Amino acid sequence: MRNRTIHLIERAAVMAVRPEGTPCWADAMFSDVEAAKHFYGEVLGWTFGDASSEYGNYTQAYADGKAVAAVVPPMPGQEGQSQWCLYLASEDAAATAARIRENGGEVLMEPMQVGDFGTMCLGREPGGAVFGVWQAGAHEGFEAAPEQPGAYCWAEVFTREPERTDAFLPAVFPYTAKQMQDDAVDFRMFEIGGDTVLGRMRMTEEFPPEVPSYVNVYFTVDDCDGAVARATKNGGTLRFGPMDTPFGRFAAISDPQGANFSVIDVTTTAGEMPQTTDV
Repeated sequence: MRNRTIHLIERAAVMAVRPEGTPCWADAMFSDVEAAKHFYGEVLGWTFGDASSEYGNYTQAYADGKAVAAVVPPMPGQEGQSQWCLYLASEDAAATAARIRENGGEVLMEPMQVGDFGTMCLGREPGGAVFGVWQAGAHEGFEAAPEQPGAYCWAEVFTREPERTDAFLPAVFPYTAKQMQDDAVDFRMFEIGGDTVLGRMRMTEEFPPEVPSYVNVYFTVDDCDGAVARATKNGGTLRFGPMDTPFGRFAAISDPQGANFSVIDVTTTAGEMPQTTDV
């Protein structure tokens, strides 16, 4: 969010503003940005723009010339394990920040205007997952369609306290919710205007206790197994999968600097869609 080009501004000007609460951008801090660029370039086919010193050397990633994410070095005092951050669209970042506080969340970064591009803030939901808020200006977020290889496709909030997360999200954003009817997994889906935009997964004992709640982002690939092979060849760690589902064949990966993400081939599906209940 901290570096945009004139070319991107021109593109963004013709994009429709995303509805409140819709995922609109993703970025991650890496202590070794060049290593991150190499890894994601190999695994997802990303190319990268120039870093902008004016915005903390924020470097945008592209899939087939369309903006899909960004990488940035940590600011002094923010060094630590790398983690992807998902930004949710807001019509008024200050009002969203107020709702975060009012509903048991925490504002980690107060709303801050980023040039003409927009206004951002960072929050933590009561279950512990960190997320971003983006009030669009000239930059409105993802340019690539979800089905395009290399593009953002989906995200899930992994939380140890789903009851708190489930109450918080619809109080801050205009979500309606459906619960998946599956005794083996506690999974909820949040919708805006009938479109499913975000998932919530209960973290089980399979997750080591030192792993905090987080938002897991999915990026589209045209071959899940091939992407996993490229990831492990380039120092990544396979955490789960590959697995066939009605939504696509996916796998969960940690990159060499510890950031978790998933890859999914949405063209390879198996099984029937799960039953859901309005909640």
